[in-house]
Amino acid sequence: MAKGTTEKIKKKALGLMYALLIVGFGAAAISLVHWQLIEGEELKSAALEQSLRSTGLPAMRGTIYDATGTKVLAQSASVWTVVLEPHYLADNDNLRRIVANGLSEILELDAMELYERTGVAGSYYDVVERKVETDVRDRIVKFMEDNKISDGIRLIPDYKRYYPYGTVASNILGFTGDDNSGLVGLELYYEEELSGSAGRLVAAKNAFGTDMPFEYEQIVEAQDGYDLVLTIDETVQSVLEKYLAEGIEKFKIQNGAVAVMMDVDTGGILGLATHPNFDPNDPFTILDQNLLKEIETLPEGEERQEARREALNTQWRNKGVSDLYYPGSVYKMCTGSMGIEEGIITEDTTYTCKGYEKFEGLKDPIHCWNHSGHGTTTFREGLCNSCNPWFMHIGAELGPDVFCRYRQAFGFEDKTGIDLPGEAGSILHSREEMGKVELVVESFGQNFSITPIQMITASAAVANGGYLVRPHIVDRIVDGDGNIVKSADKSYRRQVISESTSATLSDILRQNVASGTARGGYVSGYRVCGKTGTSEKVDKHNQDLLKDPTARMTYIASYCGFAPAEDPKYALLVFFDEPDDLNNGGYTAGNAIAGPIFSAIMQELLPYLGVEVMYSEDEYNEQRDTVAPSVAGKTLGEALEELEEAGLEYDIIGGEDPDQRITEQIPERGTSVPQNGKVVLYTSGYDVNSTLTEVPDFFEMDLANAVFQAAISDLQVTINGSRDDDAVVMLQGIEPGVKVKKGTVVTLTFGSKVNTDIYTAE
Repeated sequence: MAKGTTEKIKKKALGLMYALLIVGFGAAAISLVHWQLIEGEELKSAALEQSLRSTGLPAMRGTIYDATGTKVLAQSASVWTVVLEPHYLADNDNLRRIVANGLSEILELDAMELYERTGVAGSYYDVVERKVETDVRDRIVKFMEDNKISDGIRLIPDYKRYYPYGTVASNILGFTGDDNSGLVGLELYYEEELSGSAGRLVAAKNAFGTDMPFEYEQIVEAQDGYDLVLTIDETVQSVLEKYLAEGIEKFKIQNGAVAVMMDVDTGGILGLATHPNFDPNDPFTILDQNLLKEIETLPEGEERQEARREALNTQWRNKGVSDLYYPGSVYKMCTGSMGIEEGIITEDTTYTCKGYEKFEGLKDPIHCWNHSGHGTTTFREGLCNSCNPWFMHIGAELGPDVFCRYRQAFGFEDKTGIDLPGEAGSILHSREEMGKVELVVESFGQNFSITPIQMITASAAVANGGYLVRPHIVDRIVDGDGNIVKSADKSYRRQVISESTSATLSDILRQNVASGTARGGYVSGYRVCGKTGTSEKVDKHNQDLLKDPTARMTYIASYCGFAPAEDPKYALLVFFDEPDDLNNGGYTAGNAIAGPIFSAIMQELLPYLGVEVMYSEDEYNEQRDTVAPSVAGKTLGEALEELEEAGLEYDIIGGEDPDQRITEQIPERGTSVPQNGKVVLYTSGYDVNSTLTEVPDFFEMDLANAVFQAAISDLQVTINGSRDDDAVVMLQGIEPGVKVKKGTVVTLTFGSKVNTDIYTAE
């Protein structure tokens, strides 16, 4: 009995022991599974965190080239990060003081603070200064050599972004932040392609958590970013910016401006200039004086800080892509294309303009700029007259369904997809909202908002046979060996109008420049197509009236065209936002303001782009310039003989011995000189001051007075722009007051004050 009881107790004890073992091992197994499989990676990472220190090594950001592939617009250059290794300094008080004093002088830092940082034993990595330039790095290296310092200071390579051309193309390029990441512009849009892949510097830590010496480090090399080759040509861009700045100053523009040139066949943007702009090397300095004045009028504090933030965003924003505007009468090239394509009109269709049209629901009629009316004219004449009622008639005949279909086909209802950040979408009346008044007003370019890039793209379709292109800034992305990684899509999006409609509109727009209301954009020696625009900022005016019942209307003056007329290659849109007519002589119209700027740009760029001169008979006989022959270095006798053969006059400054050598000539060889003009020949033995003359202010002089003023100033002029009898000088190639050598040729661009686009609608 006792034996049986004992056995039972043993069995229970064994069972309990087995149960405890199973539970114990089971718990251990579960714990192992949890810590190894579930928490394993996290623990492993934590262990590595404790035993390793990882520091990012930046990749060299890709270079940005202009269209030539040779001009660098943005590049990264080597700079250095200065790092202390206190472990090697902490036990030597004299060395600590030498290092602290030396670095404080070179880096302009506090010596005592540096001294304290050198005493942290066990630390091998303490960043003192980032983005140190080469000259500073060289001073540190020399300091280390002079003081025989081999350990304790390290210089780690890094990169800094530079923009060699300063403000040129700044609103396209954008800039990078302190971490080398793109913040705006192409730098932001192509961040992934430009940035490359960062490397790593992995260093060991000991059991006490302090850094191990550099022998225990491993480096994973960074992969440099790709390069960008743009469609932007630096020469084209600089010319656009030069004349845009001149127009802003001359016509007192209050709200910025845009000039954009496009290859009509590919959609490549050759230049996109906007104002305000900035220097991407110093992007936080506000360059626009109007913006600065607004800020300075505010009291110190949050309000001024907020105004400064807004001003910076304004100067960084690309107005050609991110801002909306009323296109005005420039849009008539699209409405006219719709009418011809649909067979509603031909170039010979007639319509009678009585100077206004009345519409139900409007108190006052909508006027033509010519309030007395144009009478009965053909469509060709109507476009050349920029007759608003003519285009209201076309819009009404098209009807809202067809009009909206073409509006979408021309790309006005969608973003263009240009490779720049922040592209805005248009604001249009929807099909459902479009009543008769909305339809006819949109037909001549008012009361809806689009972007300049949408307008230039649509004009390219009018020019190139009717094909809607894909506007783009980057032509190709290449690797470090020059291999093409990706090319721009240059295929057409769709065909909007037929080639015959395109040819008809182009010919009418050519006539418009030659003898119509777009004569302000005339370019001597080239057959140019163009259309003016002077749009009223109605919405802004209504808001201004709420604050001031006497507020004046503000305007946008624009000009859009393309050349050469026979086979269009390049389209150009110029617009100025809010010219101050109270202070600029009364100018608000696109023909007067934007037309001469358009003309001056085309006059300079078409030869550069390889477009051949094609003079009309009148131009050849009256306005054709010739080229100054090369006579410098020849004897005076040889020079006079050559100039007489070229039909040019001459003046001699210095000795007149036929055997004397010509030391200089004005104009220089290869430059333009007017027909029957003269070349001033310099020999020797003259007073330099006697050769100089001051350029007068030709602004608003008519042709006769300008030529006379040039003659009495010992200057010559070459004529560009409008040939109207009432045309006056709008731009001059050399600023007034500048002293130049006698005989210098000054280019004068003429324009007319006549306003052919404004309408009045209550």
